[in-house]
Amino acid sequence: MKKIFTTIFLCAGLFIYAQTGTVSGNINDNSKIALPGAKITLSPGNIYTVSDEYGNFVFLNVPAGKYTMKVDYIGYGSREYELVVDAEKNTKQNIVFDKKEVSIKEVKLTGFYLQNQARALNKQKSNANITNVISADQIGKFPDSNIGDALKRVPGVTMQNDQGEARDIIIRGLAPELNSVTINGSRIPSAEGDNRKVQMDLIPSDMIQIVEVNKTLTSDQDADAIGGSVDLITRSASAKERISLSTASGYNPIREKALYNNSFVYSNRFLNNKLGLVLNGSYNNNDYGSDNVEAVWAKDDAGNVYIEEMDLRKYDVKRERKSVGADLDFKFNDKNKIRFSAMYNWRDDWENRYRLRYSSIVPVYSDTAQTIISGFTGRAGYQTKGGVNNNLNDNARLERQIMQNYAVNGEHVLGSKLEMNWGTSYSKAEEQRPDERYIHYRVSGVSFDENFDSPEEPLLKPTTPVALNKLKLQDLTDQNGFTYEEEITARLNFRLPFSIIEGQKGRLRLGAKTRLKTKERDNDFFSYKPTGSNMNTMDQTDLVFWGGEKFNPNSKYSPGYFVSNQYLGNLDLHNPSLFKKSEKPSEFLFENYSADEKIYAGYVRWDQNFTDQLSMIAGVRVENTHTNYTGNVVEDEEKLTATREIKNDYTNFLPSLAFKYSPTTNIVVRAAYSTALARPSYYKLSPFVGIIPDDRDITAGNPDLKSSFAHNFDLMGEYYFKSVGLLSVGGFYKKINDFIYDYRDQNFTYDKFSELFPDLPNSLVTGQNYTLLYPKNGESVNVYGFEVALQRQLDFLPGFLKNFGVYVNYTYTKSEAKGIYNADGDLRKGLMLPGTAPHMFNSSLSWENKRFSARISLNHTAAYLDELGGGDFEDRYYDKQTFLDANASYSINDWLRFFVEANNLTNQPLRYYQGVSARTMQMEYYKPRFTAGLKFDF
Repeated sequence: MKKIFTTIFLCAGLFIYAQTGTVSGNINDNSKIALPGAKITLSPGNIYTVSDEYGNFVFLNVPAGKYTMKVDYIGYGSREYELVVDAEKNTKQNIVFDKKEVSIKEVKLTGFYLQNQARALNKQKSNANITNVISADQIGKFPDSNIGDALKRVPGVTMQNDQGEARDIIIRGLAPELNSVTINGSRIPSAEGDNRKVQMDLIPSDMIQIVEVNKTLTSDQDADAIGGSVDLITRSASAKERISLSTASGYNPIREKALYNNSFVYSNRFLNNKLGLVLNGSYNNNDYGSDNVEAVWAKDDAGNVYIEEMDLRKYDVKRERKSVGADLDFKFNDKNKIRFSAMYNWRDDWENRYRLRYSSIVPVYSDTAQTIISGFTGRAGYQTKGGVNNNLNDNARLERQIMQNYAVNGEHVLGSKLEMNWGTSYSKAEEQRPDERYIHYRVSGVSFDENFDSPEEPLLKPTTPVALNKLKLQDLTDQNGFTYEEEITARLNFRLPFSIIEGQKGRLRLGAKTRLKTKERDNDFFSYKPTGSNMNTMDQTDLVFWGGEKFNPNSKYSPGYFVSNQYLGNLDLHNPSLFKKSEKPSEFLFENYSADEKIYAGYVRWDQNFTDQLSMIAGVRVENTHTNYTGNVVEDEEKLTATREIKNDYTNFLPSLAFKYSPTTNIVVRAAYSTALARPSYYKLSPFVGIIPDDRDITAGNPDLKSSFAHNFDLMGEYYFKSVGLLSVGGFYKKINDFIYDYRDQNFTYDKFSELFPDLPNSLVTGQNYTLLYPKNGESVNVYGFEVALQRQLDFLPGFLKNFGVYVNYTYTKSEAKGIYNADGDLRKGLMLPGTAPHMFNSSLSWENKRFSARISLNHTAAYLDELGGGDFEDRYYDKQTFLDANASYSINDWLRFFVEANNLTNQPLRYYQGVSARTMQMEYYKPRFTAGLKFDF
């Protein structure tokens, strides 16, 4: 080993002291828009580099002499330049593709969008790892308002929806907890209270320049991305002044309300092109809602399946999304530049929910053996969710999520043989829910018909209508929620020439990174009891009625009467003469926690070309993690008996090895082995313990959870068409150790408590069995699959047919989990990993010329296991979903374009089912959405 390192440093020393120079420049098109991912070569010799996201490139360690610089760019053709490199000096050569090359015979770029597709494909082709790349203008082809909706078009990617918009990302069938999202390489924190998932509906699609989905990792990338990592690259300054404005309005049939979208981009360079500036912003206002039916199913001893709880819910939602961004870059000279970027995303959701709940449903039997059900009895409750009547809440529950990111980065060429880059960033995400109010009226002893219709569209029906004067006040509450997560990051990287093969390019990269993370959830909850009798029953309040005429999926669902949101918002709850206030610790003591994490990482990466066609990347990354978590110990739901603090630290070693083979300029074959991890969600690591002796229930976090660790094997073949297109076929296999699931032990005892929580006093009763709900590490899971993608302009067809284009991709994923136990302690077999979607399919058909473009797009994801229950009967599945969208645009002139969009033409509901597909747990409908607008480009 000592001899190897001696040889490495000796070779490196020879490179350092050779007589060499550097070559740098920028590549862009005739519109002065950067062309990323261009492979630029110098001949003689196998000397090449690749332009970055902003079109910049630099060659290190170029021996002094005369060279021909050549670049080939998909969809644009090729360029050549003659240049002379002097020792210890930088030679600058910019590359520009002008209009005549954009229309050369073999390329035929006839549309604006094709040029942007070409940029994305070039970057994907030149990337060292397996990726998918889409540009901002490619995203503009689809009617997607947030970045999550745009990502579901990528091969191997699907999304979990919330309120009709894509929120949580699934990559290659793996759950959101196993993936990561970054902005310009810096991890985005989560605004939600209990997990690490990034809310993709926070970020408008028009705030991003390039989206890069990394399906394999190299050692210089953060390791916490088993499924994959999504890097959102913000806009950078163009080489000339650019002003872009977009304004649109539309219609939401679900509530017959309007929507509004506006965005702008300003970009230019100043001070003799040394200073670049980008300012952009986005505003979205969407007034809509959803219709929701939910059911929880049970089974009696005779095998009868029935509904034990059911909800009818009507949501009215107003979503306002505001984003601003800025990017400044300054070039001191050809060797030194600095960049500052900032993004601030703000999303407000005002929501009113009207919920009818039938609960505590008990079968009524017509025989003594209790095998034949003749009806049911239970309770009926009517709840209104809202907020205080002020300028902020406006009688609605306000959920405010804010995500902000600020970064400073520098790039420096330190002589002809060493390049350094550094960066520091601050990110913060938070969720505020001020003055959230609920009022709930309920009656017991309600009789229900034995017929609850079909399991697919279930409906419990009271035998007699529920009288309003029988509905008694059950709860009147007000609560405040606050969660934040922040991360401070600093990194330092070096790149220098190092090759063990004469005449072939080799590079050595090494660096270090520090991530300091803090997460805290601080909620409260108060209950109010009227001092008078003027609201004891629901008929004494101001009411609204919601019938079934417009309710999805059909009119048989009629929610009925509810307390109005205005009545709830106007209640003077803080007036002690009207209401008696009491704190309810049971609603927040379990949930509140704080977390600190410190992650220190270092890596070495070696890139080596063996021939002009074959190259290798080998590397290792080391991540050391320190955690400090604080949670509450609670008895009888309301008694805070202790605050528990647990510290841990662990180190992960993450090797990787990748090969890239290009037998021709159009074919790329990649093979990779990599390792990755997924840290447990924050709340699962929180050391809280909740004990309810009367119910014999115990709920706890597990600060000793291990991070899931994956060994990944990937193979991908890509064929790039000259006329802008791609055919790719690939397979993957992942072995994930120590995956995490929620374990239920129904035979938890005094002795088990002492063993699991040795630092806590034991209040359990000897000889009694309790039920413990507790996150655990499973043994392992095997995940494998393949993906196929085709995007192609059909320009080989005659006449108007040559303007058609196709975009199709399919991903298959299969998983098998080991080491999962049911509520009785029995090992469960044949389970898929929760969150693993087995089939994902995207397709679109487009037609485009210089003025007009139209596209129809379909996105399908098969059903998959979402959450494990105590057994097969209780398992929850996320049902299959199929979305159909369409859009078209017409360029009125060079600077004005008119567009129309239609989303969710299939009226696809969000649907879960319990155990079997026919047994609906939830079906929530949103109806389609229609938009029209104008876009100005100057």
